[in-house]
Amino acid sequence: MAQVLQRPVCDPATNVTRSLLGYGVLAGPFYVLVSLLQALTTQGFDLTRHEWSLLATGPAGWIQIANLVLSGLMVVAAAVGMRRTGLKWGPLLVAGYGVGMVAAGVFTADPADGFPVGTPAGRATSVSWHGMAHLVAGSVGFLCLIAACFVLARTGLAVFSRITGVVFFAAFAGIASAAGNVAVNLAFTAAVVLASAWLAVVSVRLYRGVTR
Repeated sequence: MAQVLQRPVCDPATNVTRSLLGYGVLAGPFYVLVSLLQALTTQGFDLTRHEWSLLATGPAGWIQIANLVLSGLMVVAAAVGMRRTGLKWGPLLVAGYGVGMVAAGVFTADPADGFPVGTPAGRATSVSWHGMAHLVAGSVGFLCLIAACFVLARTGLAVFSRITGVVFFAAFAGIASAAGNVAVNLAFTAAVVLASAWLAVVSVRLYRGVTR
């Protein structure tokens, strides 16, 4: 009698974990792509002088607000998936980064450096309540991301994780003290792209480690 081959039964819990980790792969590229498309098509926005968060203050600011909120929620979902693999502190820190993104979208930055069009050049001497909330949310989220890079270095991506953490810390320190500077702004943008790639790579590695 011919032997009947049976397909392995998929574990629903494992499938959920993998699906959640998949959001870690999507979150970064989604945020970067949407931000870049806006930066290149929005009148008055200059990639060399303006941070991406300023896009939330323009005429079509709702797009960047939605981008931050959706990307942040995807990061939180990935953190839940990481937690389900048995990790503890790393996922909590990644979740902190995601929550920071959501909050940074809800509380928009103040217009600055001539953007949106009609805004005076330079940085305002006073900060609105929502602008301050945006700065706090972004700072807490970025610090969580930096810490996560070092904690999750134990997943087997030690060199890449630590380099990402150091680079992002340096870029964050630069943008906090010299926002609007061309070199600093471009370096921070590059660091955001690097961090997005790091999150995707870590998520893929954990995804492959989850057995059915």
